[in-house]
Amino acid sequence: MSITQSDVLYTAVATAQNGRDGRVASDDGQLDVVVNPPKAMGGSGAGTNPEQLFAAGYSACFQGALGVVARNENADISGSTVTAEVGIGKNDDGFGIIVKISATIPNVDAETAKSLIEKAHQVCPYSKATRGNITVELAV
Repeated sequence: MSITQSDVLYTAVATAQNGRDGRVASDDGQLDVVVNPPKAMGGSGAGTNPEQLFAAGYSACFQGALGVVARNENADISGSTVTAEVGIGKNDDGFGIIVKISATIPNVDAETAKSLIEKAHQVCPYSKATRGNITVELAV
């Protein structure tokens, strides 16, 4: 379900210069990074890249969603981590991405961990935004 402008609690603003071979900065100065294509794609790999930035945002957002789900289910997720792997490759339209979300939740059994990440995937805003658009694999 979409939100309307009146529902917005915060808006992040970032500006890129020179695309994948330049700089990206947020309007508040908290983020200011050089971006370069990774070596695997023929670039220098000297800076970060959009896939790393997307992986960072998705993993943090998913960890937050996992916390919401865990609180609702009284599950102990202390010490847990979420890793997002974002791959980029050629497709029929040019390029596309694929994501693998892996969670390590040491204080619950495997079945509970699997259930928690599946539920987190339903409430995570990044997961909602990408659902039906890209492949997202979940792993424990």
